[in-house]
Amino acid sequence: MGCIALSDERALGEVELTIVTIKFDAADNKALLAVLSKYIVLTRMVDGCRNIDLCSSVTHRGRHLLIQKWESPTHQQRHFDSKLMVEMAESCAGILSGPPDVDLWDATSAHDLR
Repeated sequence: MGCIALSDERALGEVELTIVTIKFDAADNKALLAVLSKYIVLTRMVDGCRNIDLCSSVTHRGRHLLIQKWESPTHQQRHFDSKLMVEMAESCAGILSGPPDVDLWDATSAHDLR
């Protein structure tokens, strides 16, 4: 999986981030939330993790979105290759209605809009 390095304007005081989203649709909502809760707590302690949030859809019951922010593409890739990520993925077997949707994002700063 490739990574995207975001804004390289550190001299202007901007933070470089690698942003990843993962959308899950649950077949067993309670089980999925238990897996994701554990994953979030442990991921927040991983070197290079700036933040990870869980959002739950109001319009699609059982749909959940993880938003991860990493210090660099290297930190993000290292995490995606880690035991923690593999354990979370394996724990999702049988509790999702389909495969998760993983996406990489580029942050658009005010400086980029000029």
